[in-house]
Amino acid sequence: MTSDLSQVTRSRNGRPVHHWRRDLVELAALFTAVAVADGVANLIGHGPDGPALLVISAVALAATAGFHTWWARRHGHAPPVGDTGARPAAAAGPAGQSSAAGQGGPAGRHAADSSAAAEERTTLWRMRTTVRDEPGSLATLCTALAAHRVDILSLQTHPLADGTVDEFLLRTPDALSAAELTRTVARAGGRSTWIERADTHDLVDAPTRILGLATRTALDAAELPLALRQLLGRCTIRSQPAVPLNGGRGPEPVPVEGVLEETRMRLRAPEGGVLTVERPYLPFTPTEFARARALVELDGRLGPRLPRGEQVLTLPEGNDITVRRIDADGLEAARAMHERCSPDTLAMRYHGPVGNADRYLNHLLSPRFGRTLAARTASGRVVGLGHLLWDGDETEVALLVEDDWQRRGIGAELLSSLVSMAVEAGCESVYAVTRAANTGMVAAMRGLGLPLDYQVEEGTLVITARLGAAPAAARPPYGIARGTLGDRSHRN
Repeated sequence: MTSDLSQVTRSRNGRPVHHWRRDLVELAALFTAVAVADGVANLIGHGPDGPALLVISAVALAATAGFHTWWARRHGHAPPVGDTGARPAAAAGPAGQSSAAGQGGPAGRHAADSSAAAEERTTLWRMRTTVRDEPGSLATLCTALAAHRVDILSLQTHPLADGTVDEFLLRTPDALSAAELTRTVARAGGRSTWIERADTHDLVDAPTRILGLATRTALDAAELPLALRQLLGRCTIRSQPAVPLNGGRGPEPVPVEGVLEETRMRLRAPEGGVLTVERPYLPFTPTEFARARALVELDGRLGPRLPRGEQVLTLPEGNDITVRRIDADGLEAARAMHERCSPDTLAMRYHGPVGNADRYLNHLLSPRFGRTLAARTASGRVVGLGHLLWDGDETEVALLVEDDWQRRGIGAELLSSLVSMAVEAGCESVYAVTRAANTGMVAAMRGLGLPLDYQVEEGTLVITARLGAAPAAARPPYGIARGTLGDRSHRN
């Protein structure tokens, strides 16, 4: 009789340890069994039927052993009680490596699919299409988009008399082109489809974006044209005063509720005149018209307003100059500066008869047409003006510095702040109209460190600065700050 000692081991500090206690117990049981068997054999063997009983016992033990072997072989594939389903040690691979890697097995295919999905690049699109106003039309369109693995991030509906305009924000695979996306929408019943690239700013839901625009408009009257442009997308906004500068007739008046004409809307400006919004590629919906009208009404109810804040700058000789926003309330101070400027300085700035310079100030200081910064001395005297003017979908910058305060860096600082405001407003470029003889303005534009385009038209120099490379406003235009101009005698 032999006994197979247990080979179960456990790891301690990386080395196998034998169960010696279990070995001792098995040896003691073996000796006890031998002693009992010897006693029984002696007792039975010396009796009258001893040999027969020993033979019968041996046969019974052999039969029992045979039955146990058959039973073990028949049920040998059944998992042991308490099996956790862990794979055998032979199937285990290195940490972080699938056993089916390179084998085409299920685990390998799942890992490959996950990696491919993670690496798949997507594109954001803004899409607008018109569908029939009947049950199931939108569901058909969404099903067609889903077949191309298009994810609908947001949806706005604009009801019309003969249908519904649906505006989507979509995330699509890069492999799906705009043309294929448009064809898919057309096959699903969409018409008059318009599509353009979107960015992460469009991920903000519509109510949140509209509330943000209303807040910006409430804080600054000059934000209205920019807020309308962001609300309505790529469009051109023009503000026409009730009384033009040349004294002619103003624009045709519009009713209080405004006028909607396909791709153009006209709204009554709060201070009089007309705000005209146009976009050539897509008609405005009544919903968009109502939103724009509500924003203009909010602006009119709040009245004239400017954000508070200023910048205090120190000139090389130690004088402090304060730069802050002004509007029509600073008209008299601006006119007084005109009187102290030489005719050459005024002609260099306004490109026309010097006598008309004061007439431009009402337009320039109105927040409806842009933003104006004024540089003031400690006594409150205005010695410099900087204008950021909304010109349709373009933006103009202009500077005027009093003669006695030129060549001290004031103009350069005003221009830098204007460009910062243009970047903050999302403008793509700014341009300045000047003369080639105005070396101060040319030097100030070059000092911005931005890509410049020069164009000469009949003796007039137009300098355009592209703002794509401009950093975000390094100095908050409305916040309180203090800086030093330093030695910039070569700049206007």
